[in-house]
Amino acid sequence: MTHSDAPTTEFAWTALGGDPDLLPRLSAVVRSGALEARLPVRELARACVGACALAAAELGARRAGLSDVPEVRVDDGAVATAFVSERHLLVDGRAPVTFAPLSRFWRTADGWVRTHANYPHHRARLLGALGLPDDASVEAVAECLAERPAVEVEDAVYAAGGLAVALRTPEEWVRHEQGAAVAGQPLVERGTLGSAVPRRLPPLAGDPLSPAAGLRVLDLTRVIAGPVATRTLALLGADVLRVDPPGLPELADQHTDTGFGKRSATLDLTAGRHDRQVFEELLASADVVVTGYRPGALDRFGLSAEALAERRPGIVVGQLSAWGAYGPWGGRRGFDSLVQVATGIAALEGSGEKPGALPAQALDHGTGYLLAAGVLRAVTEGLDEGGTRFVRPALARTAAWLTAGDAAGRGGATAEASRSGTTAAASGSTEGSAEGSYSDSGSAEASYGDPAPWLAEADSALGRLRYALPPVSFAGGPGDWSRPPGPWGADSPRWV
Repeated sequence: MTHSDAPTTEFAWTALGGDPDLLPRLSAVVRSGALEARLPVRELARACVGACALAAAELGARRAGLSDVPEVRVDDGAVATAFVSERHLLVDGRAPVTFAPLSRFWRTADGWVRTHANYPHHRARLLGALGLPDDASVEAVAECLAERPAVEVEDAVYAAGGLAVALRTPEEWVRHEQGAAVAGQPLVERGTLGSAVPRRLPPLAGDPLSPAAGLRVLDLTRVIAGPVATRTLALLGADVLRVDPPGLPELADQHTDTGFGKRSATLDLTAGRHDRQVFEELLASADVVVTGYRPGALDRFGLSAEALAERRPGIVVGQLSAWGAYGPWGGRRGFDSLVQVATGIAALEGSGEKPGALPAQALDHGTGYLLAAGVLRAVTEGLDEGGTRFVRPALARTAAWLTAGDAAGRGGATAEASRSGTTAAASGSTEGSAEGSYSDSGSAEASYGDPAPWLAEADSALGRLRYALPPVSFAGGPGDWSRPPGPWGADSPRWV
């Protein structure tokens, strides 16, 4: 990893195979105070959203027959608000529940470990691995973990199907076998499987407002990153149907936050022919399948990229994972908070006395926008070249991108200038050589404080919602979702 790999829109756009000649279509409003951290979180967030918005504008221009791609505008205020959308959500004035009591940092005999137990089955597996009863208190877990080494806890909980990760420094992660495997991968894996005729999509009659209109997206994701990607595709006009197993409900507030623009249905692919037949009928006319389960978990249902290339030639397959589909941790479950701990981010953001965390679940949100961008670019490429295309980002690879500048002084002068709000207009130069494509019209005084300009309210079947507006913005593009979220699993498993 080199300093040139630090978070910039140019790096993200190049990783997605984008035409560099389109980068001048982007501009940014830089705001000090947005997503403040020791690492360049704001820059990463802006880059991910910017690449996604440019991919949307590119596809919209292509389908609308425009000679020029619409101008793309990325505002740090909108991005910062959206990257903590789960915290801004209100349902009839009630704030959401984010982390369960047993999802936290714990002191161990030789360091720290972080656990994730938001879901009941993960909580049960954690307590079982520790030999504690189902009703064990926070104090009981703390006493148990304080007597055991961190890596020993990590191994034992993972073996039981739970989630716990030992705190590592960036140097320790680089030496770790999984860290080395992640570092050797591109930011977003992309490729083509098999041959298929070029995709045919109806023109947009000169209007790029909904570049994904007419696309049918099967959403087989959970938690944040995958649902953020499909929420973005829904914003852009795609018919997004989220499908979950009936016995594994999503956390209600989480589903509400990421459910805008989508419909939600349940199908049990393991029992009975009816649900499986319905799913196969959905798949037969789907244009995109996005999965967010751990690598290999859905292969038995014929949902690997290779199997989908045979069953549905020309489909776009987006596959999200925590650790990447390679290395010794390739098959492990994971969440943003745990990836921060393993990759050294929590150590870098900590106080020295205790580990820290990023100001947002930026790995989740950032990777979600990269995934959406990859899908949009794959659709655009398929219009000319055909083929079944896959897109594979990973939270751990996004984490490696975020920390790439750490060896060069945590982003060096570029990151420091950006964090202070210095802009091209104020300084007489672009915001770092890699970001030279930005026409940054912000001012040195631009700041981020009150998120109100990027929040909206709407009535829904769930109640009155306050929510963060989408940060993906381009000339002629949508400013909000066409429909609010509904209850989990309440929709019929069919296309609109």
